[in-house]
Amino acid sequence: MKLNTSIQNKKINKNKSLKIAIILPRFNDELGQTLLLNTQNELKELGIKKIQIYRVPGTLELPFAALKIALSKKFHAIIALGVVIRGGTKHFDLVVETAYQGLMEVTLDEDTPIIFGVLAVENEKQAIERVEKTKMNKGKEFAQAAVEMATFRA
Repeated sequence: MKLNTSIQNKKINKNKSLKIAIILPRFNDELGQTLLLNTQNELKELGIKKIQIYRVPGTLELPFAALKIALSKKFHAIIALGVVIRGGTKHFDLVVETAYQGLMEVTLDEDTPIIFGVLAVENEKQAIERVEKTKMNKGKEFAQAAVEMATFRA
């Protein structure tokens, strides 16, 4: 679905008033910090001035934090970031699926866009490819998605 030009221009003008929350787990913190920095930089490039960062222990804590943030009604969108690297057990699948389902439930129940910015990768090399600004720069994509979805609420 392509938006017409008047809607797109309206969205651009609203960016300065949008409020975006970002949640970042401390687990895999070095990779997460790079993802966060690129997300913040893109939000600023898009004209977002009101950005609040929240930290949680791990990816499984993202849905609870997102729920509390959504209930505050202070933000137009939430970006849930994280990096989960597959290990030798089923834990990887459980963490990613549970976080995804929990965040989707909060999105729909609280009428708040939550961008699923959790990178679920096989190894550290894949994570680096996705977080680095000069490579895939997923943080940039997550920021763009948040701004686009936030305009549905603004």
